[in-house]
Amino acid sequence: QVQLVESGGGLVQPGGSLRLSCAASGSIFRIKARGWYRQAPGKERELVGEITRDGNTNYADSVKGRFTISRDNAKNTVYLQMNSLKPEDTAVYYCNAIAALGTYWGQGTQVTVSS
Repeated sequence: QVQLVESGGGLVQPGGSLRLSCAASGSIFRIKARGWYRQAPGKERELVGEITRDGNTNYADSVKGRFTISRDNAKNTVYLQMNSLKPEDTAVYYCNAIAALGTYWGQGTQVTVSS
């Protein structure tokens, strides 16, 4: 089992920045990749970006150049740095962990971009 806890969401003005964190605990040695997803009201959950165990990253086209995923292995934590935020980035953001025994999800954190 893997437990994930997100933090760092909130209200920010357009053009602003936020950093989300996702701390993992449990059977973390089984994790193959970590990702960030988001779900806006009335829409399906979509991939924002992910980072593999080797450190490779990939991002959705809508966030490329604005969002960056990084990690601190000593803290078992993955970060999502979000810059130049737009109102359409408003959503609940979820982190996940893909492990040998399944995919695990955090509880989600709300990000609202509004003036």
